[in-house]
Amino acid sequence: MENEKKKWIVEAATKSFSLFGYKATTMDQVAKIAKVGKGTIYTYFSTKEELLKAIIEDIGRQMRDVATQSIDPTASFINNFSAALGGVVAFREKHELTIKLFQEVKEIGTPAVVDALQSLEVEICDFIETSIIKAIEKGELKECNPKITAFLMFKMYINLVNDWKERHEPLPKEEVARLIEMYFMDGLAT
Repeated sequence: MENEKKKWIVEAATKSFSLFGYKATTMDQVAKIAKVGKGTIYTYFSTKEELLKAIIEDIGRQMRDVATQSIDPTASFINNFSAALGGVVAFREKHELTIKLFQEVKEIGTPAVVDALQSLEVEICDFIETSIIKAIEKGELKECNPKITAFLMFKMYINLVNDWKERHEPLPKEEVARLIEMYFMDGLAT
């Protein structure tokens, strides 16, 4: 029963954050949606920020699962990178909470939300870094700084998939993969 209450609280907070955003959500709203007393929430989470952090950690686990399921052990690093990040981006675009949180960061810049989304980005970059290290060990990639390379690849992918379409026609997945392969795998030198 105790774990169920905690689950109800997390689900209620996710719903409230998705509808109203982090900043506009109160613990009273979460309690009302969860059908528990406000004091019950504080039994599990001492602050609204701690509650958001728990939700973001769960989203991170879900994204990692999506990325892992997208990987084909027989495929090249670049194909797996594209498939895994494509799965993560699709998950993020369908997940109401992440949409609302990214919107809140753009419009308001709520510090707790900025921190939460940065921790999610770090988790994604760590996943990519681990994949880069494995690809280096297999001889698929030459020696490089895996942390910097993971960061750059992630940022490039996000910019090509999300930011590009704000100004231009969206790029097909195959074109995004080709561009990443050209810039990261082949380089620009002739």
